[in-house]
Amino acid sequence: MNKFFNISMLIILSLVFINSTNAQEIKVIDTDFSKGQLKNVQTIKYDDLIKFHGHSCDGLLEGMQALQVGLKELYPDGIIDRTNTRVISKPSPCLTDAAIYITGGRYQYNSFYASNDFEGLYIIQRIDNKKTIQVIRNERVKPMVIDSLGKLAIEQKLSYEQLQDLRKLEDNYAKFLKDTPPNKNFTAKEIKDYNWSPLLKSDFIKTDIINKAL
Repeated sequence: MNKFFNISMLIILSLVFINSTNAQEIKVIDTDFSKGQLKNVQTIKYDDLIKFHGHSCDGLLEGMQALQVGLKELYPDGIIDRTNTRVISKPSPCLTDAAIYITGGRYQYNSFYASNDFEGLYIIQRIDNKKTIQVIRNERVKPMVIDSLGKLAIEQKLSYEQLQDLRKLEDNYAKFLKDTPPNKNFTAKEIKDYNWSPLLKSDFIKTDIINKAL
């Protein structure tokens, strides 16, 4: 009986681990060298994204999950073509870094820009067929207090101790995201006949370095 129970628990724990891992991995395809062909399949993990961004945080996890939900609508086979994708991101440092790293979008190649002028976190478009997806965070997923305190932090109105309290709230939210399937947190909606009109704006505030000297 104990042996059967132990084996059952191992199976359950393995399934939980697999689901958690899958929620933090994205498979992509790129060209295989500087003038190459589209056949280089790679797996992007959350740890890779952390190295690019500089730290782990709730916003980075939000970005990865939201992109997973939206990109699944564009690439139902599960492999994201980074040579065929462009994205508009809200200007958060976390969201923009996730968008650039995962989709391969770059402003200089007309495949990425940041804007506040849309609902949700991202607008993602396939270049070949122009199918366009808007990704929105579901209601009551993110605690409102995080944005309230975050606004004060951006205005440099929080003490060091208060910033640490904010960090704990964000860490708890990040744990919730890790333990929850992306499609429970974000919704993808198709936008018909979307007109891609990139705008260059370079005065967004990089909010994750404002309090670095405190």
